[in-house]
Amino acid sequence: MDRDTNDVLAAVGPRLRALRRHRGITLAELATATGVSESTLSRLESGQRRATLELLLPLARVYNVPLDDLVGAPRTGDPRVHLTPIHRFGMTFVPLSRRPGGVQAFKMIIPARPEPAEPTPQTHDGFEWLYVLNGRLRLVLGERDLTLQPGEAAEFDTSLPHWLGSADGGVVELLILFDPQGVRTHIHTAPHRPPHGESRR
Repeated sequence: MDRDTNDVLAAVGPRLRALRRHRGITLAELATATGVSESTLSRLESGQRRATLELLLPLARVYNVPLDDLVGAPRTGDPRVHLTPIHRFGMTFVPLSRRPGGVQAFKMIIPARPEPAEPTPQTHDGFEWLYVLNGRLRLVLGERDLTLQPGEAAEFDTSLPHWLGSADGGVVELLILFDPQGVRTHIHTAPHRPPHGESRR
């Protein structure tokens, strides 16, 4: 087996571990969903078990990603970028970054509803930056209730109770950068910055 192939296979375990942690799934939950034993999954992630199609196919189905994404194999001959949408919490997330771990980029689509949803704020570790592309976004952040228009952005610590939804029931499209480690996104702004957590143009 050539060195490049060995390098790709050696990187599969850490890639799978980072993907599982990023999705917030435990080994026990993954074992139940895939039918692969928890000990086998643990050895696979630690590099003690060689990746095989028999192991990778059920993982690709559970994570809803192409098999190539699990092994980090380069795409050949096709210049198109294949983006696999993720459907969670009634919303659609299109991953724009492919590297597990670190800052993750998504396009997020909040579908239209007959009536605006009631906020259900959540908290988790990390830091988030968002930019509204289309529609009117309602951002509930702690005690603040903000409405962001297209072209406006916000950044906040996700350990604060927060919720994203449509301000008027219409479709909302936005870009999101999420850092699970809590590193703030550095962007150039005007000299007078709005207070932390508020929107800006």
